[in-house]
Amino acid sequence: MIRVAVVDDHPALRAGLQTVLDAEPHIVFVGESDGAEENIWPMLTRVRPDVVLLDYHLPRGDGLQLCYRIKKDVPAPRVIIFTAYASPAMALPATLARADGVLAKGAGARDLFSAIRLVYAGEQLLPPISATVLEEATADLYGDDPALIGMLLDGAGEADVAQTLRIPVKDVRHSVQRILSALRIDVPAARAE
Repeated sequence: MIRVAVVDDHPALRAGLQTVLDAEPHIVFVGESDGAEENIWPMLTRVRPDVVLLDYHLPRGDGLQLCYRIKKDVPAPRVIIFTAYASPAMALPATLARADGVLAKGAGARDLFSAIRLVYAGEQLLPPISATVLEEATADLYGDDPALIGMLLDGAGEADVAQTLRIPVKDVRHSVQRILSALRIDVPAARAE
C-alpha cells in the first residue's frame, strides 16, 4: 500500500482527493492538512506518508519552502507539488526544493495514480530545466548563488556545497530558502489556487 497525505488549503479539494485515492487499489489516503504550521507537522509525524501531494500556493506559506523542509525529515516522504500552475518555469524551484514531481491539478485520475506510483518507486517527475529557464533564474541572483544552484543541480549535497564554498551548511540552507523565495512564481489572482 502507498500511503498518501494531502496538503492543500481547499477543503473540497482535500475531500475530493480522499474519495479518488480511496477508490484506487494499493493507494490509501492517510491524512490531510490545510498547510498551517500547527497542523502539518503533527499530521506528517502521526501518519508517516510515503507520498505527499503538496499545494504550491498556500495562504499562510509557500509550498516549495515547505517541501524543502519536509525533505529534510528522515526518512523523507516523496513529495509531488500539486499545482494549477505546472509549467517549465516550475522546474528549477521544484528541483531546488527537492520535490520528486510536479503535477497539474487538472490532471486526470489515471495521471494522478501513475505519478504517485512512479515517485513512490523512486522516479523523478520534474520538468526538464532548460538553459533559458536557468539563465533567466540566475540573472537576478548574486554572489555564490549561481554556483550553489549549479552544484545542487549536479547532485551535490548541502555539505559538499558548503565545503566547496567554504561556508557553514546552515548558510547553504538559508541560501536555498532565499533562492526559492526569489524564484517563486506568482499566479494572478484569477488563476490562484
